[in-house]
Amino acid sequence: MIAAVTGPMASGKNYICSQFEKKGWVSIDCDKVVHAAIVECRDQILETFSSDASRMGISLLNDDGSINRRALGAIVFSDPELLKKQENIVYPFVGKKVNEFIEENAGKDVIINATVLYKTPELLQRCEKIFFVMANPVKRFFRARRRDKMPVSKILDRFRSQKGLLKKYRDAATGIPVEIIKN
Repeated sequence: MIAAVTGPMASGKNYICSQFEKKGWVSIDCDKVVHAAIVECRDQILETFSSDASRMGISLLNDDGSINRRALGAIVFSDPELLKKQENIVYPFVGKKVNEFIEENAGKDVIINATVLYKTPELLQRCEKIFFVMANPVKRFFRARRRDKMPVSKILDRFRSQKGLLKKYRDAATGIPVEIIKN
């Protein structure tokens, strides 16, 4: 079986995946795949977003020459069009890596751990079931604060941007059962 574990930021997706792994499932964390895509697509990202970074007074590079993901996030999450540009760069890489993972694990139960899998319909349609993880917003806030060390305003912005995520999955996942897991 191929399934997705999804839900908003700090809802407990990684924990739920770890519980599936204890039962013999294998999982792939799409956040980590996106991080690898940012490394792999460094030059294209710089070419695409350098003028926006300059206009916003943001440096896209860390001292070691790697992409500063937080800076990139500040740029792309400021404008839906910029976010779409970034997704067009990294999602083909993500799709390729997730499909490779599924093929490498043929015959095993696979979990795709991803917040916005609905944005990659070709991967979503490979899933036989979607597990949508929900948690109390206060609990999520403190988890995010502890884990990501982000400013309160950024956490709240991210929470607002993910409002309605369950509906987006229900709309995109035609014919795929969605099970809610409260964490």
